[in-house]
Amino acid sequence: MTTKPQAHRLAGLASLAGTTIEWYDFFLYGTAAALVFNKLFFPEMDPLSGLFAAFATYAVGFIGRPLGGVIFGHFGDRVGRKSMLILTLLMMGIPTIAIGLIPTHEMIGYWAAGLLVLLRFMQGVAVGGEWGGAVLMAVEHAPEGRKGFYGSLPQTGVGAGLVLSSLAMGAVSLLPEEDLMSWGWRLPFLASVVLLGVGWIIRAKVPESPEFAAQLAKAEPVKAPLKVVWRSHRAAVLNIVGARMAENAWFYLAATFALAYATGEGGLPRSDVLSAITAGAVLSLITMPLAGWLSDIIGQKRLYTIGLLCLAGFVWPFFALLGLRDLTAMWWAMVIAIGVVFPLMYAPESLLFARQFPPEVRYSGISLGVQAAGVLGGGFAPMIATALLAYGGGDPHYVVLYLLSLAALALFSASRMNADR
Repeated sequence: MTTKPQAHRLAGLASLAGTTIEWYDFFLYGTAAALVFNKLFFPEMDPLSGLFAAFATYAVGFIGRPLGGVIFGHFGDRVGRKSMLILTLLMMGIPTIAIGLIPTHEMIGYWAAGLLVLLRFMQGVAVGGEWGGAVLMAVEHAPEGRKGFYGSLPQTGVGAGLVLSSLAMGAVSLLPEEDLMSWGWRLPFLASVVLLGVGWIIRAKVPESPEFAAQLAKAEPVKAPLKVVWRSHRAAVLNIVGARMAENAWFYLAATFALAYATGEGGLPRSDVLSAITAGAVLSLITMPLAGWLSDIIGQKRLYTIGLLCLAGFVWPFFALLGLRDLTAMWWAMVIAIGVVFPLMYAPESLLFARQFPPEVRYSGISLGVQAAGVLGGGFAPMIATALLAYGGGDPHYVVLYLLSLAALALFSASRMNADR
């Protein structure tokens, strides 16, 4: 397969830029849910119930992701990867800006929560369709022997988006409480309009995937890609779901639930916890592409397995460090969780999962598996962890067992995956 000189670099840059913008939008909501949405949209509930309700609206975004994966996967396999990426960028950016303009409960009552849920659902649909296209544009453009590295670039956008959203929310959280709750929280959402314009310009310059173009030249597009995936590649989809749930739950518990846990049960200042999460995300900007490079050497499946073993080994120390209620210990916990353990799993996923399907149904296949895992592993993880924490009387040992169970399932599922090495 040949491609235009430097096209793989442009595709990698576009995937990185686009996913950074879309994950900025997605994570911004999660941070706001943990810090302000419970007070603005569910003020009549007690603090724990309000937090649970805010995380429930957060989970709605994950529920929309499989639908986005199905819709955009279908057209991505029939029409092309590029057009779907531009459309999903718009579908993420516009609702984010709208959240910055939405009235609160004080203004229109529970209609405010309804609008919030609708906009969050639209975000979820967009992210569900975006991930598959972004990683396929990166790996299908990349030369052999470097596909793992280029596949890690859109994954690096997760850390970059988390850094930007944490910095934005951290900056406005320094405002006086009255200003933060009245207008300050809106500014990071409204700032998305600038990122949306930048992402559009970059993605519009990228040529279509050469593997998709070659497949289109050989045969007509598959009429019903999802039907073919479920009939002929069902095992591959289920393996991806089982393998990815642990990684997804780990990341969202570290980035959202741990924020609420450390500031609530641990009594640590929210600005310090946000800074630690940001530091872990900054480190991932280095460790993610490094892990992608390493996966080209030792193989994506092997590196993914190593990452799962690291998760299983660090999950108890992670909560033990947070339980010390010490700022230094909390920093170590967050930085290792997000900046070291997470990239070892997330970086090799792009190429490893893409290799489970042929090009003609690849967008649909990886989108279905990854987004279904996102609902089960990531969307409900903060709510499950909150319930388990309450059941344990504030002790996180049930949360630890929950993550260890997911890690065991992931190791089994990953062992059943195809790999070129």
